[in-house]
Amino acid sequence: MSKEFINPNQFCTNKAKQQVDFSNFQISDELQNEMAALYQGIFDVFQSGKIVKGHVVSIDNDGVYVDIGYKSRGLIPKYEFSAQELKNLKPNDDIEVILDTLENAEGNIVLSYEKAKAAKAWAQIIKYFEEGKPVEGLVTHKVKGGLNVDIGIPAFLPGSQIGLQRVLDFDKYVGQTITANILKINQKRGNVIISRRKYLADQRVETRKDILGKLKEGDIIQGMVKNITNYGVFIDIGGVDGLLHITDMTWGRIAHPSEVVRIGENITVKVLSFDHNNEKISLGLKQLTGNPWANLDPAIQVGSKIKGKISSITDYGLFVEVAPNVEGLVHISEVSWIDRITNLSDKFKVGEEIEVLVVSLDKDNRRMSLSIKQLGQNPWKTVDQQFKIGQKIKGTISNITDFGIFVQLLPGIDGLVHISDLSWTEHIEHPSDRYKVGQEVEAVILTIDKDNKKISLGIKQLGQDPWANVEQEYQVGKVVQGEVSKITNFGAFIRLPTGIEGLLHNANLEGKKADDIFKVGQVAQFRVININKDERKIGLDMKLEGEITPQAPKQHADKPRKPQAQHQAAPRKEPAAHVEQSQQQQPAANNASKMKSAFQMALESAMKKDDNDTDKKD
Repeated sequence: MSKEFINPNQFCTNKAKQQVDFSNFQISDELQNEMAALYQGIFDVFQSGKIVKGHVVSIDNDGVYVDIGYKSRGLIPKYEFSAQELKNLKPNDDIEVILDTLENAEGNIVLSYEKAKAAKAWAQIIKYFEEGKPVEGLVTHKVKGGLNVDIGIPAFLPGSQIGLQRVLDFDKYVGQTITANILKINQKRGNVIISRRKYLADQRVETRKDILGKLKEGDIIQGMVKNITNYGVFIDIGGVDGLLHITDMTWGRIAHPSEVVRIGENITVKVLSFDHNNEKISLGLKQLTGNPWANLDPAIQVGSKIKGKISSITDYGLFVEVAPNVEGLVHISEVSWIDRITNLSDKFKVGEEIEVLVVSLDKDNRRMSLSIKQLGQNPWKTVDQQFKIGQKIKGTISNITDFGIFVQLLPGIDGLVHISDLSWTEHIEHPSDRYKVGQEVEAVILTIDKDNKKISLGIKQLGQDPWANVEQEYQVGKVVQGEVSKITNFGAFIRLPTGIEGLLHNANLEGKKADDIFKVGQVAQFRVININKDERKIGLDMKLEGEITPQAPKQHADKPRKPQAQHQAAPRKEPAAHVEQSQQQQPAANNASKMKSAFQMALESAMKKDDNDTDKKD
């Protein structure tokens, strides 16, 4: 890591030699003693490789001329000085140098400032390393894997040792003076490795002990934002982390802590609590100012009409600022009595001023419920005066769901026609198969529940229930014409002229199946073999003549559907019909009783036999 210098002696290999004959030279003893005394002190001071003091005589383009009290001045090249050192150096300044060569080939003294600085630096570095003390140095430039730091000699600062956190930008440290600990030295190779991270960590431990020893609840301290999460901010207060929770950042409402602070920012906070055992610190920012809810304007109270600005819009409502850092919520259900609003942003804008009614106020928990619709009259209050049960109405379909259709009676007031109240006879899979939004329909009001804001309507109630007179319309034994409406694995459903459906079971097809004989839409004649008005069932047979022997088929997993009973609305029950025993009609009046008895016996016998056969099979 150290610099490589070129010594002029490497290129000065031709030294002049002159043969002098000293045999004729004679020096007296007195002169010899005087010369010995003169040079004795000089050779003790001026020794090659020794650090000596001198002063700057002049500075020019060739370098720095230094006088060390010898017979000649030494010239130190400029490259041995840094730019900052040359800038600060002036004539007559004292300077320490190494006496490299007492006399070179030209008879000049050779001095080195860089070697003197390195020698002193190595001595100091070794001392600091042994004592575990930190060193200071100037970051000169970036090198592969780290930084070069001048601590008297070049030292290497690895990138992983620059800071406590991972550092990606090395360039920002160039030109800065840093303090670091010495990790490793190798004087022979001239290598020194230092760590700023270790120094900072050691300082952090000392600072942490000091802070934890002095910190107490209620203190107002400075800290730096270290990390931001969804629930709060971690503040570094001199090596100790404290949590600033999102609820303690502002008296108002924020969605994320990044709306208030940013990483690296220095902020002032208050210590709310301090757990010495677990070293957990809770901090507060809003506590530095007064609670606006405690000093709320007396005019803001339940039932008062106030004005405010919309601060934010969510899917569930509007937040309205009615005072500085005081917000109330207008829930989406409190926006309008009439309009069915799905997107509040279509109707309102942030910053818009609106008038609201205070519905509830909880200062302790800083909650306020507001309403817009309650500024006007509730149309449901008078709905029972405008509509009566049994009344026929006309309205437009406002919405269609899988359980029914909503019909608008008045602006903001809809009635529901449940899917079970659409038809007496038809099985409707989904109301949209038959109705469209915006279509005008006629219905009958079935119930009015003003308190729960519900009105039940019926369309099928506009006509008479065809099952009411089914026993008079379809007597047992009667031959009727019907259309195949549906084929299942247990038989076929036949739509009769009045719209009701009867079942032709596979058990009455003499071993065949309905899908082998019929197709949906096919018209044929059938004979009624049994009627159950209570369960809304009619049994049919293909035999148009002969004795009626209805089968009691085995129960199937896929039971024959009940044309309408299974779709009845849960809260409302239809009046139970009286069950009447159907009788086969005969032309001869004198044989009526006999035929009735024979039919009943045959029917009971057939059902009993079928039950026995079924039990054996099971």
